[in-house]
Amino acid sequence: MNLVTLLPFIVLIGAMFLMTRSAKKKQQAAAQMRNEMTPGTGVRTIGGMYATVKEIGEDTVTLEVAPGVHAIYAKNSIGAVLEDEEYNRIVHGINDDPTNDTPVVPDDASSLTEADAPKTDQPKADLSKDASTDATDAPKLDLGKSDEPKGDEPKDGEPGAK
Repeated sequence: MNLVTLLPFIVLIGAMFLMTRSAKKKQQAAAQMRNEMTPGTGVRTIGGMYATVKEIGEDTVTLEVAPGVHAIYAKNSIGAVLEDEEYNRIVHGINDDPTNDTPVVPDDASSLTEADAPKTDQPKADLSKDASTDATDAPKLDLGKSDEPKGDEPKDGEPGAK
């Protein structure tokens, strides 16, 4: 056999080796992370649920999903072991950083009232519907479709009329 004919197979085997090696490293890192769990640690499951570890078995973990509510999960279902600061920030909304300069977004539009709005000299448009306003007062919109021919169009009976 020729080396040129074997080259695609060698490249394919090398690519498969690199892919399996990468996947194996990820599995080992996930297993190490799960082994670092201790009771009281905050975790996120692969389904996206946040809970606190209560008890650790050989293949299972008991999680407290709400105060007094316990559920048993497989160890493999733990997607991430969270730091206490991150867990409290996500689950309880506790932010330990008092120097945080993040702007506060209001829950409603009360901060957008006229008292806080910049002053302008232009009058504001009245968009409210008034009982005195009638539909006949509104200007008619010309859509270009009318029974009357326009000046440059031939009238009925003239040459070129349809």
